[in-house]
Amino acid sequence: MKLKTLSLCIFATCFSIFSNAQSHTDLVKHYKTYYAQMKKTADAQGIINALNHLVILEPNVARKDTLAAYYMNEGKYVQALSILGVQTNEADTDMAVEVKAVCLKSLNEPVRALEHYELLFQRRPSASLAYELADLKIQTDDLAGAGLNITYGIANSPEDMMKPYYESQSPYQVPLKVGFLYLRAIAKFRENPNTNHDAAIAILDEALAAAPQFNLATLAKTAIENQRGSLTKE
Repeated sequence: MKLKTLSLCIFATCFSIFSNAQSHTDLVKHYKTYYAQMKKTADAQGIINALNHLVILEPNVARKDTLAAYYMNEGKYVQALSILGVQTNEADTDMAVEVKAVCLKSLNEPVRALEHYELLFQRRPSASLAYELADLKIQTDDLAGAGLNITYGIANSPEDMMKPYYESQSPYQVPLKVGFLYLRAIAKFRENPNTNHDAAIAILDEALAAAPQFNLATLAKTAIENQRGSLTKE
């Protein structure tokens, strides 16, 4: 009788394990199908929902990176960083490093963002990454470092490479080289806001001659001219 009871317990345990395994497999299959369908219909929130389930059911690095990237693309920067963390990690994929950099910059964390942009630039240097580095270094008063990135960027920007800007109601683009001129002007002005007005304006004029529609450069020039006028009145 005891042997029969033991056999029944073993059978029940094995059946439970098999059922759970089968249930897990079915769930993974279901959410993979759901994920594929959401991608087909370009449903960003559906994709995020599917990936969240798959990360729990069958976690891997690529899946977590992809989920974080979708969160980033939807402007959900905190959620993206909750997936990947904020620490610099040499083992991170390029995608993970980029997501961390973009999210931290978007959350107004320039010092932390710089760490990840520097790592990304070490792995695959480019003019576009040099722009991000220069911009962040100007924000954090590393003007010498920004100057090096600006010099690199101007030397390595393809003539047809464009940089988008979004500060106006209608987004627009200017050549990336012209964007670097804008950064050079801002860095020059910040070196000494009391004496470098003319030098900064001269660089902005050069940028505007190449791209008259460069609204951000126009705004910067106006602001610097106004400050220069205020100093003159004093």
